[in-house]
Amino acid sequence: MQKAYQIQVSAGCDDFTNILWDTGMVRSGESIQIEYGGPDVTPRTRYFYRVKVWDNFERESSWSSTVWWETGLLDHTEWKAQWITPEPEGIDPLSEPAFLLRKEFKLKTGITSARIYGTGVGLYELFLNGERVGADLLSPGWTSYHHRLQYQTYDITEQLSEGANILGTVLGDGWYKGTLSFENKRHVYGDRRAALFQLYVKYDDGSEEIIVTDHTWKASTGPILYSEIYDGETYDARLEKAGWSRSGFDDSSWKETMVQDLPFTNLVAQENWPTRVTEVIQPIASFVTPAGDTVLDMGQNMVGRMKFKVNAPKGARIVLKHAEVLDKDGNIYFGNLGKAKQTIEYTAKGEGIETYAPHFTFQGFRYVKVEGYPGQENGLPLENFVGEVIHSDMEPAGEFECSDPLVNQLQRNIVWGQRGNFLDLPTDCPQRNERLGWTGDAQVFIQTALFNYHGGPFFTKWLRDLKAEQLPDGCVPIVIPSVVSGAGSAAWGDAATIIPWTVYQTYGDKRLLAEQ
Repeated sequence: MQKAYQIQVSAGCDDFTNILWDTGMVRSGESIQIEYGGPDVTPRTRYFYRVKVWDNFERESSWSSTVWWETGLLDHTEWKAQWITPEPEGIDPLSEPAFLLRKEFKLKTGITSARIYGTGVGLYELFLNGERVGADLLSPGWTSYHHRLQYQTYDITEQLSEGANILGTVLGDGWYKGTLSFENKRHVYGDRRAALFQLYVKYDDGSEEIIVTDHTWKASTGPILYSEIYDGETYDARLEKAGWSRSGFDDSSWKETMVQDLPFTNLVAQENWPTRVTEVIQPIASFVTPAGDTVLDMGQNMVGRMKFKVNAPKGARIVLKHAEVLDKDGNIYFGNLGKAKQTIEYTAKGEGIETYAPHFTFQGFRYVKVEGYPGQENGLPLENFVGEVIHSDMEPAGEFECSDPLVNQLQRNIVWGQRGNFLDLPTDCPQRNERLGWTGDAQVFIQTALFNYHGGPFFTKWLRDLKAEQLPDGCVPIVIPSVVSGAGSAAWGDAATIIPWTVYQTYGDKRLLAEQ
């Protein structure tokens, strides 16, 4: 048994010639949740650490392999970037098409490391020199934006080059200003999209350069004409601006940007697992319903998006409508979706094989009604369609299997239910016009959730929003983030105690109890 441990932390190098903190030999059986207790850390710095232990026979281990963590921007005053949005004279800020923002800049030789810190309101995708930065989707996630807005950090050292470089971002409405809840609220947090990015580049001569969002960026719209969480996305490939996020692109017709007055004090580093594509599912069949609709069957109720390939003439319009079930006659059934359209519309540019997946939306579905796909009257080519499963990229924790196949299937259903509803927050459903973080649902499911997946970061992030939204008299809203009326109900309000207590029982970490 472990009887003692020692931890060493080194700043800036992994050879431990610059030890910042050394616990010495600590007589303890504790092997997790040991908080760092050294001098204050500095922003944007990598720290290396290693561990050794002694057992009850006083045998000393060798040092563990070296691991690291890296600090981000530790105070809001460290932000030099400005929130930017297109000038309203050039682009209507209330228009539906997603914004494109770009900036060209030049770098010296001898780049040793580069980090970009950034976020957006509502959702963003980031590009550097024509390539996506990271694999995260629906960033920066959904938090109680007035109180807390996550920023993300990306290591882009390998994507930069000497000379001209281009940063670009696409901005959609998302949860920030899109339609939310069965009450059909819009602009809950604000009515202007905006971006905030800050790039640090370090050189081998010890110098550093900072590139930030400011009024010198250029703006346009592009092929994403409409994108909403509940309703889906409309994409016209004819409007794509080839090379817009690469150097050499002519942006002389693009519009000016302006600085948006948004706060920095609510910015926090990413806390939850990022949302990503975690699995790809092939459709098992296509068929024609009694009503004459052509339908894909994914063989599995899933949450995410359809990705497809098509070779179609310019202007051809392909429509995908997503649903969970068929009715008693075998026709695709949309009645349980409420007002959520869950519809993807794609217009082809007619230049050979085109590949598309929606950007700022997700659907809950098993069946997909397909309209306008070339040759679909002869059957859909299943190999041209895949379902991409999307949720918070949590690590699996527990498994269950027994001799009864029905019980095993029940457990598989539970896991799929969790995957479908743990998309950045614990929701009640992934398909109709709701998809809210119901506190009552979450507290009932918390123990099962932590059995199936490592949910420490997931619930830490969500509980901090619960804390931020809790009313002065202690009442807890019925959904977190709070976007509908109602608070203080038994069982729903109990989430404030049951969830942190269950997290503590699972991981032994008292810090979340102290926070809550």
